[in-house]
Amino acid sequence: MEGCDCNEDGSPHKLTVDKYIRAAKSGAGTVWFEANAVCPEGRTNVRQMMLTRENLPQFKELVDTMRKTALDESGIRQTLILQLTHSGRQSIVPMIAYRNSVYEERRPVTDGNIVTDEYLDTLAQKYADSAKLAIEAGFDGVDVKSCHGYLFQELLSAYTREGRYGKSFENRTRLYLDCVRAVKRAIPDGVLLTSRLSVSDMVAYPNGFGTTADGALDLNEPDMLLRKLCGEGIQILNVTVGNPYYNPHVNRPYRQGGYTAPEPASVGLERFRIIEKHIKEKFPSLIVVGSGLSYYREDLIEQSEALLENGTCDMVGYGRMWLAYPEFYNDYKNRNFSAKKCCLACSKCTTLMRNKCVSGCAVFNQYYRELYKTLNI
Repeated sequence: MEGCDCNEDGSPHKLTVDKYIRAAKSGAGTVWFEANAVCPEGRTNVRQMMLTRENLPQFKELVDTMRKTALDESGIRQTLILQLTHSGRQSIVPMIAYRNSVYEERRPVTDGNIVTDEYLDTLAQKYADSAKLAIEAGFDGVDVKSCHGYLFQELLSAYTREGRYGKSFENRTRLYLDCVRAVKRAIPDGVLLTSRLSVSDMVAYPNGFGTTADGALDLNEPDMLLRKLCGEGIQILNVTVGNPYYNPHVNRPYRQGGYTAPEPASVGLERFRIIEKHIKEKFPSLIVVGSGLSYYREDLIEQSEALLENGTCDMVGYGRMWLAYPEFYNDYKNRNFSAKKCCLACSKCTTLMRNKCVSGCAVFNQYYRELYKTLNI
């Protein structure tokens, strides 16, 4: 999750550093960094992470400190992955792929917000440049992100867009694949090439990808895309579903929240399992990262191990859970795991972000708990 807690030049603030040091102490084998904007206009807010040539030393220092901390605390060398993104419709000034009647009920835009083909043509180089900087900073891999309604993901459903980036499957996937290729050329052999992908937006066609006109899951085009991603060298796929700006219950099943979800959490959790199992069986070469697990609380480890043992996925990822209880894995290994410290799946961390605040666990972390109180919600 984006912490919205960097300095305005995109470099790590003390809150950012403290958060990732907690990750270094967690015992996790892999730390998947939050969305890092590849250009200023592609940021969701003025405090989004953004690695640049100018702030490279601060990122190097953070990576080096994390490496030492993980080694000292757990005796491991963590794998660190930096996620590269362009926020598109959710940028400070919206930059949209096409007019989407569903999303625009929440955030109105005009035709003037539609990005040109010429602008999109410039992004592959920006992704390549960011990937090079990530390697200089010491990251082990980069993630070319396409999820949650951001620019690449929105282009996947640009069925009505004219030009080189719209209508046909080839055009709608063009920018995503071009940027994957550009990043691959920019990084040395041995560096991990990964992607976090919304396999389906769970928004009815033609306003969403991987979904039928009546809103049902449709994996035909996602399978076509995954076949191409495998061919381009994507090694790890971090699976997600839905668009948190429209249907947050889909990718973050929750126990309590700001609205009544139209489906039980069990439906969303089963959807994750079905999609991950489908991908693993169809594309066995991919290392699949499972998601949505923070919901399980006291059954967290049991459910995670079941997914791994059943071959549903190869790795398990924790977002909200880590914010709430960063030391949970070390505690589990040391037989000190406490369900009482686990994420409540209430999404107050997201509420902070949506209200233009820095984001963290507003239940178990005192700093964010006091910040949440100021919202008067």
